[in-house]
Amino acid sequence: MAKKKETVTRTVIVALALCIVCSVVVSSAAVLLKPAQVTNRNLDMKTNILAAAGMLEPGASPKHIEELFQKFDVKLVDLDSGTYVDPASLGLKDPMKYDQYKAASDPKMSEALSSSEDIAGIKRQADIAKVFVLKEDGKLKRVVLPIHGYGLWSTLYGFVSLEGDANTIEGLGFYQQAETPGLGGEVDNPKWKALWVGKKVYGPDLEEPQIQLVKGGVGPDAKDKEHKVDALSGATLTSRGVQHLVNFWMSERGFAPYLKKLREGEV
Repeated sequence: MAKKKETVTRTVIVALALCIVCSVVVSSAAVLLKPAQVTNRNLDMKTNILAAAGMLEPGASPKHIEELFQKFDVKLVDLDSGTYVDPASLGLKDPMKYDQYKAASDPKMSEALSSSEDIAGIKRQADIAKVFVLKEDGKLKRVVLPIHGYGLWSTLYGFVSLEGDANTIEGLGFYQQAETPGLGGEVDNPKWKALWVGKKVYGPDLEEPQIQLVKGGVGPDAKDKEHKVDALSGATLTSRGVQHLVNFWMSERGFAPYLKKLREGEV
């Protein structure tokens, strides 16, 4: 009996020792790999911003991506007023470190949206957003804005790039989504994304966003076709979600106050 008890005790000790060793190895790996993970995550984000802006070159190296991204000024914007926010007021030296989506879950840094306001299906909206501005010779060349909203199965996260008039779409892309492959997942299809280029967000009064995704496609003689994009075939709800999220972020609830000040040279 004593021998059996001793064997059980040894087994337990060995198992505990293995658990401790494995925990130390996993924890150490996580700590050691974290800097590389952060670097890769930042590089991926910059890649998606450049892609939306039409600046990403095929086969671009990480070094070249960093060089291209340096052309942008990274700014924090108060969505209510449309004015810039000093990163130091948030305890930050680098505006790139601001996490808009983390802020959206903090009641002190965000607000809940009513059902009538929340056409994008995001529930809460951060008070401050991070934007990417590129100027040449002192004039606005393009501005890239983060957008997100619910499709059919998932929240889609992406960027929309506007030309210097802060109205004409230069590019749109989603870097995270889980829509149905071959249907709603076609939001990643380069051919579909190319349909957005040159479309106008606002009408002549530059007030309300006018983007529409049209089931069956936009005909050559369609009225107001500068605001219309072909809907995704067989993906009505995803298309509707994309239309709603773009219009939400381009509205007064989103970037409209900022874009107005940008056009008028007030920021």
